[in-house]
Amino acid sequence: MKQILAYSLLAASILAVVPAAQAQLLPSAQPGQDMSVSNGSLDRIVAVVEEDVILQSELDEAINAIVRQYASNPGQLPPKDVLARQVLDRLILMKLQVQRANDQNIHVSDQEIDQAAANVAQQNKMSLDQLRGAVEQDGYSYAGFRQQLADQIIAQKLHESVVRDQVTVTDAEVNNLLASPTYKAGEVHLAHIQISTPAGGSASDIAQAQAKAEDAIKAIKGGMDFNAAAIRFSDAPDALDGGDLGWRRLDEVPPAFADAVSSLKPGETTAALRGPTGFHILKLVETRDPGRQIVTEYHARQILIKPSEIVTPEQAEKKADDIYTRLVDKHEDFAKIAKDESKDNTTANNGGDMGWFAKDAWGAAIGNSIDQLKDNEVSHPIQTDAGWIVLQRLGTRQSDLTDQLRRDQARQAIGNRKADEAYENYLRELRSSSYVDIRVPELKDPDDKSPATAQPAP
Repeated sequence: MKQILAYSLLAASILAVVPAAQAQLLPSAQPGQDMSVSNGSLDRIVAVVEEDVILQSELDEAINAIVRQYASNPGQLPPKDVLARQVLDRLILMKLQVQRANDQNIHVSDQEIDQAAANVAQQNKMSLDQLRGAVEQDGYSYAGFRQQLADQIIAQKLHESVVRDQVTVTDAEVNNLLASPTYKAGEVHLAHIQISTPAGGSASDIAQAQAKAEDAIKAIKGGMDFNAAAIRFSDAPDALDGGDLGWRRLDEVPPAFADAVSSLKPGETTAALRGPTGFHILKLVETRDPGRQIVTEYHARQILIKPSEIVTPEQAEKKADDIYTRLVDKHEDFAKIAKDESKDNTTANNGGDMGWFAKDAWGAAIGNSIDQLKDNEVSHPIQTDAGWIVLQRLGTRQSDLTDQLRRDQARQAIGNRKADEAYENYLRELRSSSYVDIRVPELKDPDDKSPATAQPAP
């Protein structure tokens, strides 16, 4: 396995709605480490973030992880001072998000952290003990690794809280998108370089950002690999991952950018595109066309027997067994038993009829069972979270859900685009309005002359 940054990429994949702004998992100082000493010298505060601090040891840990990650391609990394500022910006942004989440009483449970760690282990094809060993073999504290997972989950919850009330998608918006001549189907694999402008930036700020974007384009045209240029020039949180945006539907890309991307061939790069947050350079890595979405649907009916205050779990299981015997051995009428005995309010009055549905629409337990049944066959009682279910499969069919999925994807694309914009604006405002005092002069942005961006909260 690669170094700890590999865990960050996997951790990001289990937090599906986390935007790129907080999708990086950076190693922090190890719990239990002597914070007064780093490499034999006095540890120092490199930045004050509201009421918290970032220590030199934390920054060094994070930088060293990036350097090890690119050990085979060190030339892709920017100069040390630029790398240090990029990593410090990440640490600052994560601390601000965690602080704001704490202010809003957003917390993470041990069970959520356990599940996140289990997902990372599973995607690495490891047991939890093997994951712990790999983390510690790379020189990190497993407790510190779990804390990073906790911060990721808290940041995700903050994102959900911010966009929940700000992002709505109407049927009219979906119809308009699908009918728009600018609507483009298909998927694209993109990489990007982002040169941001500060919230409320001046004309000078915009000019400086544009000049930096033009420098990046010149470097790419001069032969620099795009990923290396992203690492060197981009100030997006995914810069140190080469600016890779992964696969996304074209309708998820902002329309102005989608027009530019659709005119590219794989491997080509756009000019510097002006957006609301700065300048963007996009590279089209690959494309793929959408296919027809043909799925198997099942028609079934069910009888649900569930425990209650007067029915123990054992009694519920026995009753379900008795119903199975009545149906299979005595050939009693399924619909009549469902109306008389089933405790599922949505299907009982219809004789247990569940209608047509995709395999896992009623949950994994039913989905796994119905796939094993033949038409008209009755299942043995199935244990589910709701209780014990006796299931009868009535038939199957192949359905073309392309149009419905197309609408669902369009709705999701609009929602994702709105959420990305809303949270990016939130993060910019959070960063510009928070007290951040970078104490080490060489770690300051050369264009930032102020010691702190805001006054500390009272």
